[in-house]
Amino acid sequence: MAHLFTPLTLRDVTLRNRIVVSPMCEYSSVDGFANDWHFVHLGSRAVGGAGLILTEAAAVTADGRISPQDLGIYDDAHVAPLKRIVDFIEAQGAVAGIQLAHAGRKASTPPPWIGGARVLPHDGGWEPTFAPSALAFNEGYQVPKALTVAQIVAIVEAHAAAAQRALRAGFKVVEVHAAHGYLGHSFLSPLANERTDRYGGSLENRARFLFEVVDAIRIVWPSGLPLFVRISATDWIEGGWTLDESIVIARELKNKGVDLIDCSSGGIAPRASIPVGPGYQVPFAEAIRREARVATGAVGMITEPEQAEAILVEGKADVVLLARELLRDPYWPLHAARTLGVEGTWPKQYERAIPVPQPVR
Repeated sequence: MAHLFTPLTLRDVTLRNRIVVSPMCEYSSVDGFANDWHFVHLGSRAVGGAGLILTEAAAVTADGRISPQDLGIYDDAHVAPLKRIVDFIEAQGAVAGIQLAHAGRKASTPPPWIGGARVLPHDGGWEPTFAPSALAFNEGYQVPKALTVAQIVAIVEAHAAAAQRALRAGFKVVEVHAAHGYLGHSFLSPLANERTDRYGGSLENRARFLFEVVDAIRIVWPSGLPLFVRISATDWIEGGWTLDESIVIARELKNKGVDLIDCSSGGIAPRASIPVGPGYQVPFAEAIRREARVATGAVGMITEPEQAEAILVEGKADVVLLARELLRDPYWPLHAARTLGVEGTWPKQYERAIPVPQPVR
């Protein structure tokens, strides 16, 4: 059996394989609601054989959306359309997970196919945005307001409320988004956090917001269900967040009940030089897994079944997360199974279109 198709049990949840659909913003919601686009987008990846399907970043507050078209879970009314999607995913044998997020200083921006750095209120955006410090992400972005302690507490509570809604929708995995320059990451990185109170300065203080979010979620999230955290393992720029710091917080996150660290990178500084290439972030997952003794997920330019299999066999990660490759081919897991000599279970509705392998003579 190829390791890629070995089940993985985290707490009381078992994934049928080690292939995870990475969160991918679709910029297709109205007022935060999931709709038919999300149903088809996420549901087709479940039909395609992935083990865990993670939603795109779901905002825990309305002003925490990356764009006005982002998915949300800040209103009880958001639960019902999400539950419809979860029920379908589970009917295909996959596990449904949701990523909880707050965009921070990168909020109120347009979808990438429109371009630009901000959406003004008369076009559906909002002002102000909020962040640890009043530092804009880049030229053209809003200069955010520095959060007060009371506002920080409210956002922590919003994460817990969102996790409760996720539970009502039937999700079995929650992932906290603390990467890519959004709010959780902005607290961690000295490049975005110049606070002088208990949320800034030392590593312990900069990590406080993330730790409080995790603690608040763990109180309301059942002990039998897994909790993930996505981090940017490095900022790729001098003076920024480092892999060594990631290892330190990964140890503490594990102690707080986090089951897997989803290891991405970058996003805090537009001028960072990132050496993008096949598997370029895998060394972060490997180091954090080894040094923090916590399960990790590898993500970024993983495209070939043999590549994914090697990552797992060599002990560099416990799961692989695919994004763009699964946009190109929702059935990548089923094709990968055939490539690796594993019997993939195609939906009976599609079986007649799948060639039967002929024995070698």
